[in-house]
Amino acid sequence: MKAVLVRQPGGPDALEMVELPEPLPAAGQVQIRAEAFGVGQPDVLIRRGVYKWMPPLPANPGNDVAGRISAIGPSVEGFAIGQKVLLSARDLAQRGGCYAEYVVAPADAVHLLSEDVDLHAAVCLSNYQVAYALLHECRHPRAPASVLVIGAAGGVGTALVQLAKLAQMTVIGTVSTEEKAEFARRNGADHVIFYRREDVVARTRELTKGEGVGLVLDHVCGPEFTGYLGALGKWGTLLSYNAFAGLPEENLMAAMRNHLDICPAVRCFSFHIYDHDREGRRALMRNVIDALSRNAIRPAISARLKLDDVRNAHALLEQGSALGKIIMTP
Repeated sequence: MKAVLVRQPGGPDALEMVELPEPLPAAGQVQIRAEAFGVGQPDVLIRRGVYKWMPPLPANPGNDVAGRISAIGPSVEGFAIGQKVLLSARDLAQRGGCYAEYVVAPADAVHLLSEDVDLHAAVCLSNYQVAYALLHECRHPRAPASVLVIGAAGGVGTALVQLAKLAQMTVIGTVSTEEKAEFARRNGADHVIFYRREDVVARTRELTKGEGVGLVLDHVCGPEFTGYLGALGKWGTLLSYNAFAGLPEENLMAAMRNHLDICPAVRCFSFHIYDHDREGRRALMRNVIDALSRNAIRPAISARLKLDDVRNAHALLEQGSALGKIIMTP
């Protein structure tokens, strides 16, 4: 079978297509014939060799696969050949392992899907799993009625917009281009702010008639982070779920005390909080699978490439121009 390996970490050229023996399921395991692979930032971090949860080299960097059950090991019940399934490496003993035509996994790590679920859409759900946790699990002081999504046209950003609208929140999203603005609006954003030419905080307060938002979701961090406190309303939460631009330079506590009149909260989030909370993690996925089954969410697919084209898939992801999720097919 075809699979992808990283022997020496590096750029997209480090991704090597190889032929490997087809893995067979042992007791308690199932074999999945892949039909769609998700391409995400954890895959890139594995490829670069800098992931905190790095699998040993040579590593297969894939973390999400959707397909059909193609073989069942002994002692497995509740599965049938041909059933649609979704597998996230978040449910495996180590990350990676999903960029292959056939994947073997413990049966209790696999999510069953109904026959009418689109597998290309299903493989996008790991972004929605994160987004659901950000919106519903972080225990904001008061349930937010409005949210500012930084980077509303990205993979997680798109999921946040759709799930926030599903929760009946007013959604403001920041974007860099007219194309991304139109994309965010189509996904449900009520307002967009062009962060390169507009003052995000001032525009947010204008759009909320001076009240501010209940929640700011930011994956960039860096020098702009503390400034977002000014976009919050009373009891608002500023939530960081990554730090692509590094840590804020300003004294965060001092900045918060400049906004004592709203009692702001700041929270850092990582999905790895669920590494030892299997039921909580899988409950999140069940929630978004249910939403997909009801057509309540519409995962946006930016590009479909073949597994053979994995280097271009990673290059496209790193360009930052993708609108929604990049997926691959065998």
